[in-house]
Amino acid sequence: MISRFGLTLGFGDHTVSETCLAAGVDAPTFLAVVNFIRSNGRVSNLSDIVESLSLTALMNYLRRSHDYFVKFRLPAIRRKLIEAIDCSARNQIAFLILKFYDEFASEVGRHMDYEDKHIHTYVTDLMKGVKTSPDVNIHKLSHQHHDNHAQLEKSLSELKSIIIKYYPTGSNAQLLNDVLIDLFMTEEDLFSHCHLEDTLFLEAVVRLEDERQEQAREENPQTEEQDGEDSANDALSDREKEVIVCVVKGMSNKEIAEQLYISVNTVMTHRRNISRKLQIHSPAGLTIYAIVNGLINLEDVKL
Repeated sequence: MISRFGLTLGFGDHTVSETCLAAGVDAPTFLAVVNFIRSNGRVSNLSDIVESLSLTALMNYLRRSHDYFVKFRLPAIRRKLIEAIDCSARNQIAFLILKFYDEFASEVGRHMDYEDKHIHTYVTDLMKGVKTSPDVNIHKLSHQHHDNHAQLEKSLSELKSIIIKYYPTGSNAQLLNDVLIDLFMTEEDLFSHCHLEDTLFLEAVVRLEDERQEQAREENPQTEEQDGEDSANDALSDREKEVIVCVVKGMSNKEIAEQLYISVNTVMTHRRNISRKLQIHSPAGLTIYAIVNGLINLEDVKL
């Protein structure tokens, strides 16, 4: 994993901080990713971890991870798979297994190419302060893409199952077992990678979006002539409006977090900010506010 940060072996007795400093790597981000992966993503202080991250360093890590999977890991498994099974025309099962593997590898490549070209480009522009379309945010870019994470895991699980259940014995059994071990390890690695994207990375980008929206409001303050309710509505970020809609629908903090792909801590922070900005502290009050300001239709309200 250290190679995905641009670190190399041979660092001797140097500390993590010294090694990262020499390689130009942000040490807090390195430690955050390592600890996140070691704990299988089970962290209780996600908001504090995100606060310490360098989004640039995290994106560099994700890009190198993409290169690792697409250019090294998956091609290496394919070479071993070809050696392990009989790919002659007489063995149709072997041919279909290889075809299934190639389709899976292509699916992974398309998935990661989308992230590099669209999601990472959007975040890079956001960090540079480049104005983006108000209709675009990380939630919308990631929503459908999030489903692809589950599809990748499903495809890999199915590939393993096919090899275990249907490939006849008699070929290079030991090498085929070794391929299966590689697939199991790749499955775990991919799951960890996707989970990190869906939590640490997404949370960091959401925080940056909120900061940019706050800066935009400070640079373009509302005029005193505006109606008070309209002014309050404009003061809310898009994310805060989404949280209001979820609350009015009767969703719990955990359900809101899952719906918006953010942490429970971030949901609670948004709710505190909403109460402070609107001076409304009850779900009933938020319901009235949401209906009056056109955030939700009456039939969608949980009464």
